[in-house]
Amino acid sequence: MERLRVGILGFGNLGRGAAAAVSQSPDMALAGIFTRRPPEQVAAEAGGMPVCPASLLEEGGPPVDVLLLCGGSAGDLPRQSPRYAGRFHIVDSFDTHARAPEHFAAVDAAARRGGRAAVICAGWDPGLFSVLRALALAALPRGESHTFWGEGVSQGHSEAVRRLPGVLDARAYTVPIPAALEAARAGEGAELTPGSMHRRVCYVALEEGAEPEAVRRAIVTMPHYFADYDTTVHFVTREELARDHSGLPHGGLVLRTGRTGRGEAHRASLEFRLRLDSNPEFTGGVLAACARAAWRLGQAGEYGCKTLLDIPPALLLPFEQGEAEYWKLI
Repeated sequence: MERLRVGILGFGNLGRGAAAAVSQSPDMALAGIFTRRPPEQVAAEAGGMPVCPASLLEEGGPPVDVLLLCGGSAGDLPRQSPRYAGRFHIVDSFDTHARAPEHFAAVDAAARRGGRAAVICAGWDPGLFSVLRALALAALPRGESHTFWGEGVSQGHSEAVRRLPGVLDARAYTVPIPAALEAARAGEGAELTPGSMHRRVCYVALEEGAEPEAVRRAIVTMPHYFADYDTTVHFVTREELARDHSGLPHGGLVLRTGRTGRGEAHRASLEFRLRLDSNPEFTGGVLAACARAAWRLGQAGEYGCKTLLDIPPALLLPFEQGEAEYWKLI
């Protein structure tokens, strides 16, 4: 069996998670890690995996069937995904929910021009949780849906804080509010909003000379990330950050409650819970699965942009419809 040649652009936490997922997939081979950093610096972290300068993607470089874009949603992916979608089948993990429509439009236009398939917002939320919300709504149309995130480290929010002037390093935690979760489970969450369901806690190490109050204000007023939440900012040393916040756990819950039948007597509820020791490693697994789907879509001539809502689950699997492993899932 000829294996799918997967390239990875970016080798931070998510890139390392994606590389691990590709290595665990018998139908995939790592075509190369592409980096804007000096390749010899990344090679020391890559443990023998092939490392190439990102510029090779513009020049042809090693043959790549699908390119996984492992940059951040705040600055990298809005530029990179449309740029590469015209040249490669791509997958990204864009996670700024409010800006997903405009990101979709930009990537879709580029992919259609280039005759390529692109999958965006491929993670666990957006991504797998998007599918679960859709299934719950389809099966239980009379009801309310809620999504809770955490407690855990948000990679996208942490990256957004790290991009601020004066920030050396940062971790941003999302913490569910217990009273809101209980209200949602009881079917009393009609008035809940993401901001009333969660709070944010940031631990920030500053560069020398940075003004703490200016950084705090920039964080708590950041649109799409912190402005709509009760956000607490703690300033710590880089050593404290490394000692106390080096892990990347996360998780979440999709919840829908409602009624079935003709009357109001029969309640129904659905919950799906995710608990992760490593957010980037799990997200890397979702990216790898979507690489299969992007390749299969491209081979079928279905060009343009997709989200996980548009992809039949069978396209994500490492075997074909009708095989014994397929029927075990039915």
